[in-house]
Amino acid sequence: MSAILGAVKSDLVSLFNALADRTRLRLLNLLAGGEVCVCYFVELLDEAQPKISRHLAYLRRVGLVAARRDGKWMHYRMVQPSDPVVARVLVCVLATFADDKQMQRDRARFERVCCAPRLPEPLQHAPKPELARVRPS
Repeated sequence: MSAILGAVKSDLVSLFNALADRTRLRLLNLLAGGEVCVCYFVELLDEAQPKISRHLAYLRRVGLVAARRDGKWMHYRMVQPSDPVVARVLVCVLATFADDKQMQRDRARFERVCCAPRLPEPLQHAPKPELARVRPS
C-alpha cells in the first residue's frame, strides 16, 4: 500500500512541478484547443524555439503532452492522464484559465491567427491547427 501512495505522491509532485511555470501553463492553455504545431507557440508566445521545445519536453516527460512528427513539423496535443487524481487536478487548472487575463489574451490571439485568411510571415508554410471550439472536460 505504501508503494502505491509513494507513486501517487511522486506523480503529484511531478505534476505540480510541471504546473509551476507560467510558460508551461500558457502552452497547456493553447493545447486545450487541440493539436498545435510548435511553430505557433514560438510565434504566439514570442519565445525562442529552444525554450518552447524545452518546456514541451518537460510536459511530455510528466505525461501531459504527446507529440507527433509530420515531415518537418512537430505537432503537440494534450493527453488525458490515466491517474484520476492527476486528471482532476488538470481539469481544475484548465478551468482557472477562463479567469486569467493573459490566458484569455493568448487564446484570443491564437484563434485570430489560426482563423486569419493570411497567416503571419513566420507561419506562412506551417500547417494550420484544427481548433476545438469546446475545451475538454
